[in-house]
Amino acid sequence: MSSGSVRLAAGIHISMDFNSCGGGSELHNNHYHHTEESKPLLGEMSTPTPPEGNNNNKMGAGPYRRTLIPSSTGMRYKLLQEGDAQVCVVKHPRTFLSKLLTSKFLRRWEPHHLTLTDCSLASATPLGYMETPLSYSSIEDLQLLSWDNAPKYCLQLSFPGGTILLQAANSYVRDQWFHSLQWKKKLYKYRKVLTKPSRWEVVLKEIRALVELALTSPLQDDSIHQAPLHIISTLLAENTNLSPQEHENIIVAIAPLLENNPPPPDLCEFFCKHCRERPRSMVVIEVFTPVVQRILKHNMDFGKCPRLRLFTQEYILALNELNAGMEVVKKFIQSMHGLTGQCPHPRVLPNLVAVCLAAIYSCYEEFINSRDNSPSLKEIRNGCQQQSDRRPTLPLRLLRPGTPTPPTTPSPPGQSPLPLSPPPASVVNSSEVLVELERNNNVANSRLKGPAGGHSEPNLIDCLLGSPALSALTIQLPAQANRVLRCFALILKMLSDYDDWRPALASLLQPIPFPKEALAHAKFTKELKYVIQRFAEDPRQEVHSCLLSVRSGKDGWFQLYSPGGVACDDDGELFASMVHILMGSCYKTKKFLLSLAENKLGPCMLLALRANQTMVEILCLMLEYNIIENKDTQLQIISTLESTQVGRTLYEQLCERQRELRELQRKGGPTRLTLPSKSTDADLARLLSSGSFGNLENLSLAFTNVTSACAEQLIKLPSLKQLNLWSTQFGDAGLRLLSEHLACLQVLNLCETPVTDAGLMALSSMKSLCSLNMNSTKLSADTYEDLKAKLPNLKEVDIRYTEAW
Repeated sequence: MSSGSVRLAAGIHISMDFNSCGGGSELHNNHYHHTEESKPLLGEMSTPTPPEGNNNNKMGAGPYRRTLIPSSTGMRYKLLQEGDAQVCVVKHPRTFLSKLLTSKFLRRWEPHHLTLTDCSLASATPLGYMETPLSYSSIEDLQLLSWDNAPKYCLQLSFPGGTILLQAANSYVRDQWFHSLQWKKKLYKYRKVLTKPSRWEVVLKEIRALVELALTSPLQDDSIHQAPLHIISTLLAENTNLSPQEHENIIVAIAPLLENNPPPPDLCEFFCKHCRERPRSMVVIEVFTPVVQRILKHNMDFGKCPRLRLFTQEYILALNELNAGMEVVKKFIQSMHGLTGQCPHPRVLPNLVAVCLAAIYSCYEEFINSRDNSPSLKEIRNGCQQQSDRRPTLPLRLLRPGTPTPPTTPSPPGQSPLPLSPPPASVVNSSEVLVELERNNNVANSRLKGPAGGHSEPNLIDCLLGSPALSALTIQLPAQANRVLRCFALILKMLSDYDDWRPALASLLQPIPFPKEALAHAKFTKELKYVIQRFAEDPRQEVHSCLLSVRSGKDGWFQLYSPGGVACDDDGELFASMVHILMGSCYKTKKFLLSLAENKLGPCMLLALRANQTMVEILCLMLEYNIIENKDTQLQIISTLESTQVGRTLYEQLCERQRELRELQRKGGPTRLTLPSKSTDADLARLLSSGSFGNLENLSLAFTNVTSACAEQLIKLPSLKQLNLWSTQFGDAGLRLLSEHLACLQVLNLCETPVTDAGLMALSSMKSLCSLNMNSTKLSADTYEDLKAKLPNLKEVDIRYTEAW
């Protein structure tokens, strides 16, 4: 290593500190008697370093942290990349410089637009003094000129052939040029020194000096901290055979730069390697923890920086390898959430979920990448509809050669033959993933729908489970993949325990972002069941509504964990819990009941036979709302209800209500009714149960305290044509129920009610409406246009004081 490339002026440190404190306006010449030739670059820095002999002990107790106090008082400058300056070159011996600077013959200055590149000072107009760029390595000294008779606002750059003077517009710009040139010159030397190191103990000192230079620089720019990290990142990428102790020493040295800056991609690779090789190192806890916390709080898109996500993933796995294991991970999650009930950092949850999803995906990646001969999702779906047209949907690569085909029994035309006995399981090694396939002749799952099921298109899960060739897929992961899966599945459990995070978590998981291999893995779905249970227990609609599929034709968690679903491992307890919470909200509609009748009638009847209260109520509602049209299925439901005490009780109540309704319709009653102001839902129910209102056509509930709950009573008025709900608390849930049962309603007044677009859109099915008052509601312009298009008989509309007005 040449002496010219490894020298650093002690005076530069002095001048930098002095300027940062005093603004750099008054510097004395005696501060610059020491030039860059008087101090080696590889020399010891003034700040203390840990004793070399005690490095191992220090690392065992915790990483070494030096106390660095950057110059917070005084001026701060932005790093100059380019700018305008006056340039003058004096090619004379340096011993006569002071005389020449004060001479009247010094006249000619050239204006230049100068650029500070990584290796030289260049001009945009390479003419005159700046015809060739001035390399940083050729600059021997850099000083401010401030003595009497010197040119104003000047810098002096000494090089072997003479001196270059740069004149700025004012003292601030001059100091900005001074600090920027100093930074570029030193960074160039450090980059050159650290390119091809020969002695790593010396390199470590240079890294510490570079870090200290960045922390104490008066320049205030993101690149001041990023440039050293990129230099060190390149150094580590080119030298991969470092010892673990050298790993720790370098990480400790650059730790101060990482507190407010994300690590570059190559540095993330280095950190990942350290986490994998030395997960119990104290560096992981004391140095990486604040770095990962900053990533989770401030990262906006892991897609643009995937190595940050990988580093976060490896860090969490390293925490899991400690003695306390998941307790340490749990404390880390708690620290990210904070002590209050609301996490102050909105990016933490999405970033944690992204890390978990990527980690879980990696557990099945080998198997996913080997799907080359597997049938596509479309083929599986088609194969389920037309099983007689193709062989069972089993990937050929999973069959062992020579496996005997089991004998079959004759089958009716149009059906595939069924095996007499289950064939032996086939275990296939796909790289590191062991896949065990078991055959079973159980096809009853898809037949539980009964006659009410119709001819709807089967979903993917029913296809996989209903196929007589393949009914169970058990994936056995290697030990390391199992540890990763368990760790991040438990993190998802932890996230679901926080009330403020649960709505966003449910929304992120609603589209089911896991691969089908994970959903077919019993261990994973068992771990995830806790999260789904937390969603099902949450009373907030924004949470438990995410149990349903994101759109029709797609499978949701409700389908996966229903009896017959790929993830169901119980007798329907979770399914009953999900139905209960969904029926308790605005999903108590014909549409939801119809979907249950079409797809899950068998499980509903089975649970009703076991006296499940929710399922008994579901069957009663199906009968009450005439969901089931097939008479045999109706009789089967009635027999199921009468088989238990709770079923008999609710069925008798249903029959009584039906008799009262028929009696109400027979007897007639008044045609107009006005409820007194401040009446409640209970008052309305008491009034309607006291007499006959089969002929009631006009009902006014204006200025009462009724809510959406009274809709249960209103739908029992079959002749109702005019309904006044002005200034009540009637909301969206009630509107949805009215739209399904009061098809003859012609006049509806919703003025000053809390209804929104969500409920108003349900009115599009009430084709008889001819007058609608939505004054002072939360009606939007788009919803209003949609209602006008779908209600052909609508003639009178009041939309004053709404967005659509």
